[in-house]
This record gives sequence, C-alpha cells and structure tokens, in this order.
Amino acid sequence: MQQIFKLIGKVAPTDATVLVEGESGTGKELIADAIQRHSTRANKPFIKVNCGGLSETLLESEMFGHEKGSFTGAVNMRQGRFELADKGTIFLDEINNMSHPLQVRLLRVLQNHSFERVGGKQTIKVDVRVIAASNKNIENEVAEGRFREDLYYRLNVVRITIPPLRDHAEDIPLLVDHFLKKYDPSGRTIASPESMFALSSYHWPGNVRELENIIHSAIVMARENIITPDLFPSKLHSHDEILAIDEKLKKGESLNEILDTIERTIMMKTLEENNWSRTQTASKLKINRRQLYAKMKQFNLEKRK
Repeated sequence: MQQIFKLIGKVAPTDATVLVEGESGTGKELIADAIQRHSTRANKPFIKVNCGGLSETLLESEMFGHEKGSFTGAVNMRQGRFELADKGTIFLDEINNMSHPLQVRLLRVLQNHSFERVGGKQTIKVDVRVIAASNKNIENEVAEGRFREDLYYRLNVVRITIPPLRDHAEDIPLLVDHFLKKYDPSGRTIASPESMFALSSYHWPGNVRELENIIHSAIVMARENIITPDLFPSKLHSHDEILAIDEKLKKGESLNEILDTIERTIMMKTLEENNWSRTQTASKLKINRRQLYAKMKQFNLEKRK
C-alpha cells in the first residue's frame, strides 16, 4: 500500500489517464479521490459515473448528454457528465461493464477530446482527465473479447492495482483504528487480543468496505467503551480455515508460504495473549527464546504502540 501511495503522489500532478484495478470494496474510489485532490485540477469539477449501474441507453445519455426530442422522454436538452467535467476530472467506475458501442464512443473522447450529444450534430470539445476503475482484470477481459484492446491501451497510461485486504492483513489494525475514530471520536477501543485476532484472521471477501461496516456496526451495538468479539458477526468466529487455505492455493501460494502465514498468525496471537512476554510466549509455544527471536525477526513482529 505504501508503494501505491507513492505512485499516487507521482501521478496526481500530471494529466495522465489512470486505470485503477481491484476487487469490490478495496477502495478504488478513494484512490480516485486522492488523485483528484492532489492534482492541478483539484478546484475544478470532479464528476463520477457508475458504468455498472445503468443500462446502455441511460449510460450513454448520462455520459454524453442528449438533445431535446432525441428519444422518448427527452423533453429538454441535457448536458452529459463529460461536458460537466470540462477542465476537471471524470471518474468512470466499473468500466469493465461498459458495452462495446459505448467503449467506441469513449475511445473517441480519449483520442480527440470531443463528442456529440445523443441525437445531436454539434461536436463538443472538452478538456477532461479520465480516471477509470475496474473490479476485474482488464487484460483478462480483453483476452476474452469483452473489452476493446485499443481502449485498454488508451486507459492504461498509469495502472494502479489495489491488493485485496487478505493480502495486506498487517494493515487491519491501522484500518480498525481509523474507522473507530471516524465513527466514534469519543474513544471506543479494541483492547482484547481475541477481537483483533478475529479481525486479522478473517479472509475478508468484501475487503475494506466489509471491515468498515463491521466496525461501524460494533460501535453502534457496543454498550461499553471496549469493542469485544461478541459484537462481531458469527462468520468472524466460525470462518472456515480450510476455505482460507483453499483460497491461498487458488492464488498459487506454495505450501511454505501458507505455513508461514499460519505460523505468523499463531505467533502474533500468542505474543498478544502473553502481553508480549518473550519468556511466556516461548514457553507456551514450547520453543526456546532464540527460536522465538528468530521467528519474530523473520515475520517482522513488533508490539503495536
């Protein structure tokens, strides 16, 4: 994630087109927001379009506008999102769901910076920076014929791939702290090692969005200032470890990588349960202190401040 933040810092001040890829819930819109906020167009319009939430006809009108009488119900001329975003930035979310005809129209905008409204003849010139997002791998979509290769190359000037939360579980405590402060500035905390272990060992199919919802729900349900494990949904307590291992196998992780993940999780839990006492932890795990220190160094385990 630090590499992603550095890339945002490099690309934001430019006008380069950006393609953001990642599973649903990983924070693609937040990446787009950060790029726009640190760009030279920060004070200009920032228009967002969800390409997966509208039919082809409605999306075309939404993006490019329409002239009065161009179709049934078009009682007035309407400016499209590209027109409204002139001199600013447009964020096209779930672009992988865009139909082929609309992909052709978008390609023309990227090439010529111009378009016509639906039912119109006047060519409209615009100066718009495009940030696109996809919840699927666009290269795979191109290979399977669902996405135009020429449009992909136009969009893929700078590519940012956001990893799923399960691939950077070490960030979960920081994210939890952020959401606690966001939804409860008064100071609720997660003091129990069991609570953090439940959060850190879950596989998070809904990614950061799912984590945020669970923390928000726990805050609402909590009667005390401490978030306890019983406030979490049952899936965090009874999630199938075999399923988690199966997911890692599908991703191509080796046996050693999977065992390292399991070993790191066990060591982290034991250290927290023993208040980071090396002697008690080594005794609990039935290893000597030298082995414990070596493993802590290998897995970069440090007590959180």
